[in-house]
Amino acid sequence: MNNKAEDPSLWNDAAEAQKLMRERQQLDDGINGLRRFEQQLNDNIELIELGEEEGDSAIVAEAEEALRQLRGEAAKKQVEAMLSGEADQNDTYLEVHSGAGGTESQDWANMLLRMYTRWAERQGYKVELMEIQDGEEAGIKSATLLVKGHNAYGWLKTESGVHRLVRISPYDSNARRHTSFSSIWVYPVVDESIQIDINESDCRIDTYRSSGAGGQHVNTTDSAVRITHMPSGIVVQCQQERSQHKNRAKAWDMLRARLYEAELKKREEAANAEAASKTDIGWGHQIRSYVLQPYQLVKDLRTGVESSSPGDVLDGELNEFMEAALAHRVSGGADAAVDDLS
Repeated sequence: MNNKAEDPSLWNDAAEAQKLMRERQQLDDGINGLRRFEQQLNDNIELIELGEEEGDSAIVAEAEEALRQLRGEAAKKQVEAMLSGEADQNDTYLEVHSGAGGTESQDWANMLLRMYTRWAERQGYKVELMEIQDGEEAGIKSATLLVKGHNAYGWLKTESGVHRLVRISPYDSNARRHTSFSSIWVYPVVDESIQIDINESDCRIDTYRSSGAGGQHVNTTDSAVRITHMPSGIVVQCQQERSQHKNRAKAWDMLRARLYEAELKKREEAANAEAASKTDIGWGHQIRSYVLQPYQLVKDLRTGVESSSPGDVLDGELNEFMEAALAHRVSGGADAAVDDLS
């Protein structure tokens, strides 16, 4: 790697050079981080031995606390090691789609959109709203986010599937309990070095007026673009820009990303099961349940991980669920026998 980086001809291909330098920096960071960890571990073990020999309980306590912190750091490194898939380091698109149920599911889709936006912001990622379709009364029918940051796809890829909400409906005058469903689909931004061939004759391109809560996402011309890939049935939409030309270019990027994600799924043993989980946005297909009434609990139906603070989860505290799902996915095990919440 160092020999390649020092080759004067490397920068003849700027894109390849930048890719190589990023890989080199990531390897350097990983190796240096491991060395620092080993040094800190050895230093604190020696401090404990020294403190015990001299009867200094304060030194022993300080070193033990440092070791507990190192254990937490080791757990984080273990999670990072699981983000080694082909596209895990890429930026990612995240789509939210409401299920059947009108306003209830559309409001739930909007809550999920906020949840993932908040999670991404907590991670230090940049978030761009590519497309949004408002609901008739409240909430959204669908939306697409572009999440930019290192390992964005790796973190979010296990969130694809159906999410179920149980609560007392704010739209029901009789204050009855309702169950709502919305789905999430995550797919990576395609690296420029990856060639995805698309026959334009296989695609239908439609234009329409942008919608939204106002501001830059709304205009009076047909600037929004929808592309339907007929062989696969994949549909992508973009209304981020005021220019139809720019939206069309970004929509093509999104379509390439969806087709790339489909190819990645074919290489995984769980591809068929995951595809089945997305066929219907309703009962029997959910990956996680969020119960707000009559009690409060969020439960992942693949790993059994639970949280008794759904407010925090809906505010973006998702790492515990993601880490467990990543570990489960890497191990290649079948979904746990987890009972759903009533």
